Amino acid sequence: MTTTTPKRKNSRLFHSIAFLSGAGLTLGFAPFSVWALGPLLVLVFLAALAASPRPFWTGFWFGAGWFGVGISWVHVSIADFGGLPLIGSLGLMALLCGYLALYPALFAWLLRRYFCTHLWPLAAPLLWLMTEWLRSWVLTGFPWLSLGYSQLHGPLAGWIPVIGEFGTSALVILTASALVAFTASGRKAYWLMVALLPLVAGSLLKQINWVSPSDRQVDLAMVQGNIKQELRWIPEQDAPTMNKYRQLSQNHWDADLMIWPEAAIPKLEPMAVEYIQALDEQAAITHTGMITGIVNYNFESQQAFNQLIALGSEGGEPQGHYQYQHDNRYAKHHLLPIGEFIPLEDWLRGLAPIFDLPMSSFTRGAYQQKNIIANGYHLAPAICFEIAFPEQIRANLHPGTDLILTVSNDAWFGRSHGPHQHMEIAQVRALELGLPVLRATNNGITGVITPDGRLVQRLPQFEESVLRTEVNLYTGQTPFVRWGSWGSWFMTLVLFAFAWLRRR
Repeated sequence: MTTTTPKRKNSRLFHSIAFLSGAGLTLGFAPFSVWALGPLLVLVFLAALAASPRPFWTGFWFGAGWFGVGISWVHVSIADFGGLPLIGSLGLMALLCGYLALYPALFAWLLRRYFCTHLWPLAAPLLWLMTEWLRSWVLTGFPWLSLGYSQLHGPLAGWIPVIGEFGTSALVILTASALVAFTASGRKAYWLMVALLPLVAGSLLKQINWVSPSDRQVDLAMVQGNIKQELRWIPEQDAPTMNKYRQLSQNHWDADLMIWPEAAIPKLEPMAVEYIQALDEQAAITHTGMITGIVNYNFESQQAFNQLIALGSEGGEPQGHYQYQHDNRYAKHHLLPIGEFIPLEDWLRGLAPIFDLPMSSFTRGAYQQKNIIANGYHLAPAICFEIAFPEQIRANLHPGTDLILTVSNDAWFGRSHGPHQHMEIAQVRALELGLPVLRATNNGITGVITPDGRLVQRLPQFEESVLRTEVNLYTGQTPFVRWGSWGSWFMTLVLFAFAWLRRR
C-alpha cells in the first residue's frame, strides 16, 4: 500500500492553482481583453509559488496552463493542415507548450532559490524580463502572449509608449509581487504603495499625446481575398486566386495606396513577372502605389524568400518602376519554425506531412532593411508574426517613416482566438511606436490602427472585401522609439541591485 506524503499533496495543490491561474490568463488577452486578470492571476501564481515546496514545477505548471490554453489555436494548423493523426498533433502541442513552460519554471526557481518573499518586488521584474527575453530569442523566439499585451486597455497601457510592452510586463510582475509582499510583510502600507504606483502613474501617462496628427493623409485600399488555406498552394488555383484579387481591386485604383496581403500572388515571382508588370502599369496609370506579398525563388542560388514588393508609382512619378529583383522590396527576417524553415531539416524531412509543408524552406532577409516606398509614402514592413518583435520593428523605423505595415495569412488558424491575439499585438506596436499600423490579411482581421492603439477600421473575418478609408499621418516620437528596451532593463536592474544588497 502506498501513501501520499503531505509534501506531495501540497505540491499537487499548488501546481493545480498555478495551472489554473496560467490558463485563466487567456481571458486577459484578445478577444476577451479583461486586463485586470493579468496582475490578479499572476498574484495568485506568485502566492502559490511562495508556499510551494517545488518552485520549479509550480512555475512549469503555470506556464503549461498559460500556453496550453493561450496558444491552443496552434493545434488548428497542426491538425487541419499538418497531416498528423490526433494523437500526434496533441503530442506536438504538448511538446511545444512544455518547452515554453520551461521559461516561467526557470523564473520561479531563480526567484525562490535566491530571494525571500519580501524582496520579490525588487528582484522579480528583472528575472521575469531575463526569462522572457530568452523566450523571444532561443530558436528564433516565440514571444507570444507576453503579459504586457494584456494591459492594452488598462491603466498600465500608459507605460507602453515609454518602456514598451516588454517593460510593461515587468510592471505587471512588480504589482503582483508587491501584493504578495503586502500579505507576507509587516510593512503593508509600503508594499501597497509600490503595488499601486505603476497603476496610478500609468493612468497619468495615458493623458500624454506623444505624437500629433499632421496635415497629410493617405487614401488607402486594403484587399482581403479570403482564399481558403487548403487551396492556396494548389497550382490549378493560381489563376483563380490572381483573378480574384484583380477583380476585388478594380474599383479602387484611384486610391493613393493599395495593399494586398502576405503571398497574395500565389505564383513564384519569376514565374509571375508578366502578371506583376500588368499590375505595375495599371497602378502607374492611376498614380497608385501598390504593395503585395509574394514568394520569390532565385533559381540560380536556390533560395526562397517571403517578400513584399512595391509596384506602380514609387515617389509620385507617373510611371511604374517594377522589374524583377528591384530593390523596393522587403524579405521576411523572422521565419516561423516548421512553417517557414525546418529545424534539424535533414532529420525531420519526410517524418510527417507537417515537416513537408509547401514553402517551408525560406531564406531569412536582413534584420534591418530599407522602408518600402509606395507613391511617396514610406512604410516599415513586418510579415506575419514579425510584428511580435518590437525591437526589430523599431530598428526598421527610419527618418521619414510614415506607416507600419504588417501583412499576414491567419487562415492557418481558423475561427480561433489566434487572429485576435495577432491583431492585439499590432495594436500594441502602434501605441509603442507612435505610428499608424496597417494590417492586411487574407481572411481577417484586416484593419487600421491609430497611434493610440485603437482599431478604428476593420473588415469582417472570413469575407472577401476591400477596406477603403482615409488614414491620418502623424508627427512626433514616443520615448520607446528613442530608447527601446533600455529603459526596461535600467529600471529592473536598479530594483534588482537593491534586492541583492538587501539579501546580503
